[in-house]
Formats: sequence, C-alpha cells, structure tokens
Amino acid sequence: MALSISQLAKEHQQFVLAKLKEAEQDLHPSSTEDEELVRRAVFSVRNKSIAFERFNSASSILYASVQDVRPASVEIDFVHETLFCNCPQLKWCRHQLGALLALYQYFDSVQNWSSAWRAQKSVQLKTLADERSPESWQLMANEVMKRILPPGRILDGYALSAIRTDALERLRKHMPFEREWQPLYKLFMELTIFNTIWRHLNETPGHSLDSPYMKYFIDQSIQSFESTMTELNGRSRLFATDPFYDALQQIVRDFLLERRELFASRLQIYMLLWAVLFYEKPRREQELALLNELGHTSSEISLQSLKLLFYVLLQKEQLLEKNIAHVNLENMNDLFELATFAKRAGEPLAQAAILRAMLPFAEGFLQDTVPVVQRAQYVRQFQLLYEDIQLTDEEETSLYSAFGVYGLQPFSFFLIKKERYREWAALHQLNLSSLSYLEMCGLKDVLQVAPATVLPLYHVYAMAEITQKSRMNYKQAVRIWKSMRSAAKRAGKAGYFETYMQTIRAEFKRLRALQEEIEKGNLV
Repeated sequence: MALSISQLAKEHQQFVLAKLKEAEQDLHPSSTEDEELVRRAVFSVRNKSIAFERFNSASSILYASVQDVRPASVEIDFVHETLFCNCPQLKWCRHQLGALLALYQYFDSVQNWSSAWRAQKSVQLKTLADERSPESWQLMANEVMKRILPPGRILDGYALSAIRTDALERLRKHMPFEREWQPLYKLFMELTIFNTIWRHLNETPGHSLDSPYMKYFIDQSIQSFESTMTELNGRSRLFATDPFYDALQQIVRDFLLERRELFASRLQIYMLLWAVLFYEKPRREQELALLNELGHTSSEISLQSLKLLFYVLLQKEQLLEKNIAHVNLENMNDLFELATFAKRAGEPLAQAAILRAMLPFAEGFLQDTVPVVQRAQYVRQFQLLYEDIQLTDEEETSLYSAFGVYGLQPFSFFLIKKERYREWAALHQLNLSSLSYLEMCGLKDVLQVAPATVLPLYHVYAMAEITQKSRMNYKQAVRIWKSMRSAAKRAGKAGYFETYMQTIRAEFKRLRALQEEIEKGNLV
C-alpha cells in the first residue's frame, strides 16, 4: 500500500501544530541564528529537499531524509510526540523544522506560517548588542523573555531553572568580546531575567511562590550572582560602566519594592548587592535619601529596616544605636539579618552594636521563635557572628546559655578556653550524648590538661552501657574503662583506678559476661 503523506499529516495535525508552536516559542525572530534556521527550513520545503521514505505503522514512526550539505535523517514519533535528527545540532535544527513544515503544507500555508513568525520580530538582538547601553541591554532581555514567557503562561515549578538557563544561553551569544565587560553583562542579564520571572509569577494567577522548586531557583540564582560579582569586583571599573551600575541599582530596588511574596529572599538579594557591588559612598547616600523620601509601601516592607542597612554601610553608628536601642523579641529576625549583613559588608563596629542589642533576647528567639528543625543551624550562625566581637565573661555565659542543648559544642569550647574543666565535665554529665560527640566537644583537649576531671564522666558512660545488659554493651564499657585507665595514669591516679575496678567487679559479680569481658580486657 502506498504511503499517503497527505493522510498522515491530516491525521496528526494536532501534533504538527503543537510542535510548531513549540518552535515558535523557542526560536526568536530577532536572533540572526534562529532567523537563518527558519529560512533554510522553509527553503528545504520549497526545494523539495525532504523525502518521506517510510512509515512504521506498528510504532507510528515516520522516517524522512533531508538533502542538505550533509544529508540528514529525521524520525517523527507520533506516539511519544518526539522528533529526532542525526545531525549534531542540539534542540531545534533546520531538518526537524523542515520535516514538520513539509507535513504542515498539506493543511495550511508554509509561507503564511513563516510570515507570521517573522512578523513578531521587533529589532535584531545583534543591533541592540552593538549599541551597548543599559537601555539596549534591557530591550535585549525583554525581547528574549517575552518569547519564552508570554503573558498568562502558567509555569510549572520545575521549569523555572530551565527558563532561566534558556534565556541566559540565548543572551550569551551577544555578550561583549571585551573581557572587562563580560561579568557586568552576565550580572545585568541574570538580574533582569530573575526580576522578569518573579514579576511574571506575581502577575499570573495560579502561581504559588512557596515551593521547593522556587527555593531551589532562588538559591541557584543567588550563587550565580555571588560568583559573577566576585569576578566583577576582581576587575577595575571603567568610567563607561557607570550608567550600567545605575541601571542595576534601579533593577534591584524595583525587585525589592515592587515584587511580592518571599520578602526575606528579596531582601537577601538586595542586601547582597549593596554589601558587595555598590560600595561607593555617594551611591549609598543616594539610596538612603531615596528611602527617606518614600511614602507608603506594602505591609511586608519595613522602611526602617532598610534604613538600618545604610546606617551600617555609611558607618552612622550613632543613628544605628539610637534606632536599635528599643528593639524587642519581634525585631530579632531583622536584627539577625542585619548583623549578618554588617559582617558581609565588613563593618565590625556596626556588627558589635547590633549583636549586643540582640543578646538580651537571644534565648527567647532561639528557644521559642525559631522552629525546632532550624535551631541547630541558627545556633551555629549565632556562634560565628559572636566570635567576631569581644564579649565579657557575663555576656558569653548569657549567650551560651541561650543556645540550650543546641549549644553544647560551642559552650564546651568556651569552658575549655576559660579553663573551667570541672564545669565542662559537669555539663556533659548533665547532657549525655556519645563518646564520638564528646570528642567533637573537646575531650582530647581536656585530657591533655585536666585528665582527672574526666574520670567521673567516663564512669557515667560506662554505667550507661552496663544497664543495657548485653555482651556488646559490656565490650563497649570495657573500651571506656581502658580510656579511663589511661586518663587516670596521666593524672597520677593509677591506684584510684585499681580500687575503682575492684569495686565494679564486686558490685556486678552476678554479671558473668561482664566479668569475662573485664578479664579479657586486662583491667584487673
């Protein structure tokens, strides 16, 4: 039976239309490369360079050959709705598009399709790239994003990172050749794309920003921002780049003030750029003046907190201390972010002032406000922040007390640093954990200088093993006693340990397995 391409095309019309719709979104008429791809695909149809050779009815795969500079083979799988070409080009190639258009011509005009596609062209991206101005770069990003993200398109969470990567790949083709301009171009485009995606999510009903996909997308973007800014700050700034920094300042301000939801993440990005990228004093004073002039903002934005950022950056210690003098537990999360910001910005005086203001509320914040699953992480971050400032003994005790059980390790090293070894041993007797964790809390350090203080602790751990009443636990108790014997010798208390073991044997004489393990361990 002869292969009827006309009949096949009409039977699978919806598939062909859907794939061409994908091509319209992926191929940009303002891109020179994409325009050439479409032109050559249309030419191959007009020139009858595409031959449909056979159709496998069992698998519903149509096989076509394309006469090109190098002949290519295309497979169209109607069941799985996929296309495959043996040429090396990734994603869309002129052979795949040509094969689709060769089917499309049986129920509509290829000329009309290509004209409609070209009609969406506004201006060549290459032309915009050659102009090199913030406005041109913004138009380039807008051109790419309006093709990838048309208004009203519902985005699946898993597609966020893919859209970002796709847009960056398209724009990377037009990156300046000069190395000193490349990091600035990358950062400008990354921020613009990030801002555009967020705005699309805000403006399109049916989107929720509170999802693991969104968190991954934000974290991935922040890592990229940090990497690019490190590269950018490692180069000298050209006078010609000033307008681009002005534009970046506007983009990040709009992102903070005009986007909605996940304010903490938006603020994190705003703070990151002001701590690392915008380090000129006049620029920071300008931003503070603008914030002072702002009137009403959304309920999620605290202008007072934003002003504190610039008091830190501009080293206005008096204004900073005045504004944080009356803080309470409700302000602790903002102050924690502010202290982290001061550390990143390299402002130790501001960091110390903020941390001292936080100290009276640290226990309430860590034990009542912070979710249980995040307390260990917060305690570690608190410790790193407070390590940078000089605290009195009373302040340090208050801080480590606020950590609670999640602060055992930092408090242990604090006690060791203060040579309070008896208190260190008492702390771990009250909060039994494991010997491996005990070593992480400085056991070896204590054994070096005050081995006698550890003997009661070893006894407690050994008794905990004996109460389990199994040979495996008895063996572990023997290992603990061997460590205890070594500590006793170092402390000059070998006689004490011998008496201790005799007492243990007498107390547990009915536990035959334990007695055997003690003898095997040569403890008596």
